[in-house]
Amino acid sequence: MQAPHAAVTNVAGAAAILRAGGLVIMPTETVYGLAGDAGDPAAVARIFEAKGRPRFNPLIAHVADRGDAERIAALNPQAQALAEAFWPGPLTIVAPARPGGGVCDLARAGLETVAVRPPAHPVAQALLAAFGGPIVAPSANRSGRPSPTTLADALEETGAAVGAALDGGPCNVGLESTVVACLDGQVRLLRAGGLERARIEAVVGPLAGEGGHAGRSPGRTVLHYAPDAPVRLDAAAPRAGEAYLAFGPAPQGDLVWNLSSAGDVREAATNLFAMLRAADRARPAAIAVAPIPETGLGEAINDRLRRAAGYIG
Repeated sequence: MQAPHAAVTNVAGAAAILRAGGLVIMPTETVYGLAGDAGDPAAVARIFEAKGRPRFNPLIAHVADRGDAERIAALNPQAQALAEAFWPGPLTIVAPARPGGGVCDLARAGLETVAVRPPAHPVAQALLAAFGGPIVAPSANRSGRPSPTTLADALEETGAAVGAALDGGPCNVGLESTVVACLDGQVRLLRAGGLERARIEAVVGPLAGEGGHAGRSPGRTVLHYAPDAPVRLDAAAPRAGEAYLAFGPAPQGDLVWNLSSAGDVREAATNLFAMLRAADRARPAAIAVAPIPETGLGEAINDRLRRAAGYIG
């Protein structure tokens, strides 16, 4: 439930809380994040505690721009090309961490690599400028739950753990960032997300598989993004007692939500987590989900749905 003390504040107030070692709910264009000082192990530990997150799961360091990213990560030519094309935006690059780069060992899960991105949201950018350093901000939900795409959902999930929150309105991407690793001469897709594969491949060529690097990315646990109700995929229609997330033409009913009546995967991505949460609040026997095409952002939507159903790790 929302904590009364988790008041909505301004950017200057949020930056002061971060400097004091506290946590803040921060909007990004992808999802709302639970933000803390990336260089403060105690603050990072509080994030893990608030989320109930496994500590082997690394966090993404959010920075203002490419220059700040290069102070904490060694970006090879492929990473630099991707940064030039897509930053700020919903692309996270995993690269070798620079010594003394300002992201503590706990935030990197003890790895010699660091995951980094500059978010495109103006409120996140203002907070980064006011704070003056990297901020880790995993999704502001309890670990394994659907990510919050509104401030109200973020406060419901982790509001009790924060000093204050920033309101940036509904997230306009609605899926976490795409994560790629630029480590060994290849660009490897570690997590599908808010930037489509085809756009990345237009810059660096075909993406390689994870190649044993999956653990360098967040969002890779077996049961992730999951509501309380079981999730049934590729459902042509709901069964008795089920809620239904439709895509395209939809049946009528009180327990039906349509991710996109037009069959638009980008609209479906924006609506996915909010509708998954809305369906779950109805306490159905299960949540059935219509088939979603794998094209474009459909790849990321299906990744999230399969993890919500516990099908992949």
